[in-house]
Amino acid sequence: MPAKQFLTQTSRQTGAMREDLNGHSRGSNMKDVTGLFVLVLTFLVGRAGGIEPTSGYCIGTQCFTVFQEPSDFSAAQIQCGDQGGHLMTVRSTVSHDILNILLGTWTGRFWIGLHLPSGCPDAAAVLKGFQWVTKDSGSDWFNWAPNFDSSCSSHRCVSVSQEDDLKWTQEPCEERADGFLCEYSFSDPCKDLKVAEGETVTYRTPMGFVGEDVLSLPPGSTAVRMPTKTKYVCSSEQWLQAPWSCEILQGGCEYKCAVPPHNVPSCYCPPGQIINPANKVTCEASAEDPCLPLRCAHACYKKGDSYACMCDHGFKLARDGRSCTNFTDCRDKRLCTGENFKCVNVPGGFQCVCKDGYKIKDGLCVDVDECASAPCEHRCTNSPGGYTCSCYEGYKEDSKSPDKCSLHCGKEECAAECDPNDQFMCFCPDGYVADERGGRMFCIDIDECSFSYCDQGCKNTYGSYVCTCSAGYKLVGEFRCVKRSEGDGDPDGGAGVSGAGTTPTMPAISAAPYPEPTRQPSVVTVAGLVGIIVCTVFVVVLVVFLVHHILRLGRGKKESAGPHKAPEGEAHGLQQLTSDA
Repeated sequence: MPAKQFLTQTSRQTGAMREDLNGHSRGSNMKDVTGLFVLVLTFLVGRAGGIEPTSGYCIGTQCFTVFQEPSDFSAAQIQCGDQGGHLMTVRSTVSHDILNILLGTWTGRFWIGLHLPSGCPDAAAVLKGFQWVTKDSGSDWFNWAPNFDSSCSSHRCVSVSQEDDLKWTQEPCEERADGFLCEYSFSDPCKDLKVAEGETVTYRTPMGFVGEDVLSLPPGSTAVRMPTKTKYVCSSEQWLQAPWSCEILQGGCEYKCAVPPHNVPSCYCPPGQIINPANKVTCEASAEDPCLPLRCAHACYKKGDSYACMCDHGFKLARDGRSCTNFTDCRDKRLCTGENFKCVNVPGGFQCVCKDGYKIKDGLCVDVDECASAPCEHRCTNSPGGYTCSCYEGYKEDSKSPDKCSLHCGKEECAAECDPNDQFMCFCPDGYVADERGGRMFCIDIDECSFSYCDQGCKNTYGSYVCTCSAGYKLVGEFRCVKRSEGDGDPDGGAGVSGAGTTPTMPAISAAPYPEPTRQPSVVTVAGLVGIIVCTVFVVVLVVFLVHHILRLGRGKKESAGPHKAPEGEAHGLQQLTSDA
């Protein structure tokens, strides 16, 4: 789930509004419900990534967990922080013993909350100049490894392992250890439940670990007594039996939780099953389901000697007495009033999520530093709930993509942006052409109006141009002028200009190696191009004619150069013909 959309509340109303844990109206327990609600959801949000502790231990007003999740020191601290805690501090022999219980027979190195934020180690100090992640150095216990490195280049984070007898060992902070240990603090804990002979109780804490031999449990912990399957929740140093408020963990119901008209939370089951009358939360098969004849959309409840339909928590009964409709909760301004929270309607209830630009942390919506992910091409400035991109000098924000920057001149001539390693690899803003002068490259504004892009009027601007139309015409497509119809009116009041628009800017032009100097790009019109082609064809035809004529003259001269002597046979025939005559 995206950080900005972490779920922080999933219920229909907060405890301070309609019901307390036992389903009664407002009273002394209202603050308990709200506090418990926030506490449980804080841990649910922290575990949204699916990371569960391997084991845990609670004593007094503290709980400790161990995670077998390879992480560097920073990532481990973030994981603990997302669940409302921090990396474990080992300040006393008691916490050292807890560390030994948690790691048990686990092998590998695990981060604890001790590091050197800055400076060099101080070999004479108890913590050697190191500091707990709680930003203090108070400690009645130390367990440094004998090979402690006091040089300024030494490793700055601390891990422990059973193989090294839990000695505090310096490690590179960016190195991935095999896991880490977290520590949580709370108030108003519950003691373990009394257990009769033949009974067992299994506890589950909001941190996600399960156990039976637990002496102290934080608010929000649940307990299941076997074999009756009776369920409890810890709230303000006392255990409350399910079903409790539907807002918290579905009231402890096995299937679903609902609030009938008498405003006391109740569990119900799918068709063909009924609620166990002993524990009031689990479902069991039944030959006769009283809800089936009613055809209720969700569930039914006993109303005197009969039954009536009711709806899931977050829905209300429709007029037909069977259907259920969703509330539009977010119209209630008392919901999601926390700073930087917002209310979102969902089927069957609402969700309190962080506003855009914020993320959940320790039950609060805190600002996200978007600039840390480098979303801007040039400069980034973080702000509450967002960020702003800006550009270096000589650039401007791209109108199509605000996080990008494009070259900008804003005057007739500017120095080109050149590659420092290749003086001829230069770039100009859109609407400019490169020009080399004196060994330097410059960008000169192109007069687009000389290209006759506009139907009628044209005004050149730096990097672009503007087309205008005469009176009686309107601008279409930013460059074409069409005659105005009678129904169009004259927005300019007959001022002679019917409108103006800016055409898309010219594509960026980069200089080729050794470009020839130019102040103005040359212009060849269509008529000029036709003339050039005609002249070229004429010249080619003329040349062919002259060559042909010259060749014929040369052949005629050869034939008339002297008397022609007829062959001998030919002369004898001529004489014979004469004598016969």
